[in-house]
Amino acid sequence: MTNSGKQLGVAIIGCGYWGMNYVRVFQELANARVVAVCDQRPERLQEVHKRYPSLQLATDVSEALSFDGVDAAVVCTEATSHFAVASRCLQSGKHVLIEKPITTNEQDAFELIALAGSKSLTLMVGHTFIYNSGIRKIKECLGKSQIYYLHAKRTNLGPIRRDVNASWDLATHDIAIFGYLLDKSPAWVSAVGSRILGTSREDVGFITLGYDDGVLGNIHVSWVDPTKAREVFVVCSDKQIIFNDLNGLEQVRIFEKGVRPLATKIPSFGEHQLLIRDGDIVSPKIEVSEPLKVECCHFIDCVIEDKRPATGGLEGLEVLCVLKAIDRSMQLRGQRVEVGQIGSHSNVTEATSAVC
Repeated sequence: MTNSGKQLGVAIIGCGYWGMNYVRVFQELANARVVAVCDQRPERLQEVHKRYPSLQLATDVSEALSFDGVDAAVVCTEATSHFAVASRCLQSGKHVLIEKPITTNEQDAFELIALAGSKSLTLMVGHTFIYNSGIRKIKECLGKSQIYYLHAKRTNLGPIRRDVNASWDLATHDIAIFGYLLDKSPAWVSAVGSRILGTSREDVGFITLGYDDGVLGNIHVSWVDPTKAREVFVVCSDKQIIFNDLNGLEQVRIFEKGVRPLATKIPSFGEHQLLIRDGDIVSPKIEVSEPLKVECCHFIDCVIEDKRPATGGLEGLEVLCVLKAIDRSMQLRGQRVEVGQIGSHSNVTEATSAVC
């Protein structure tokens, strides 16, 4: 725990695109300061030095964590190195904000959660869209509406990653968004993918998520689509809500239209009568905020006030379990695969009840 009367000292581990964004955001916050930046590439550190000459630089994680005043670390390395880097940070007594996905396998995620819990440290995963004001507005507008299904489209021409496939890169966002809106994880998945570019990883994916109450989620991701899309559709009994992250003027649109069955049946046909609602199209006012800055502020607040993160280790693990099931279903050419049950793993039960 850090003293609430001082700034939170942060080390940024990994300084690619997102790492540089974290440097900028934490430098802009009054209750935090970047102490050090670590990256194995000298050219990236040179870029940091040009922009922020006062920051301490390192090519070794242990060196970066040893600088005076480092209370927490932000892990922005490749996904395959998340466990090794984050565990070293936690073992050094540092709170950790780790970019999504938390790790690339469940056992590593279990160990990170347990390690953070044993040391009473904050472990938070950077599922940035949960801190997006448009997604939060959708949650608010849903109220008691019955959700029928959700659909997401996340496409673009690249950027093509070398550590994970398109599902792990892009669908991770929508899996987290669906979980946030539904307050649950899927029970099963069915997914197909293609390696259009001839690499060892799927660059296109079509994913179906099935939930216990019959709700379906569908996600389309692609690194090879010439049209950039960042959309989420939520179809309910009384409305449809559309989120378009690329529409700055109308990020959220609500179509007050829907259909639901009435209890009364038509005797001659034995079918439900339907009540159709046709209303207005509304574009609610959305608070202007940078999701990454909201996320970083939440991380600082959780560390200083000893609060449980909205996207803690457990939430990161839930998304990871879905991603692993998607990979398995793709290997089986779309066969339905059950999502692993987190609660059955006793080694994280106690840890997640304290700090995730």
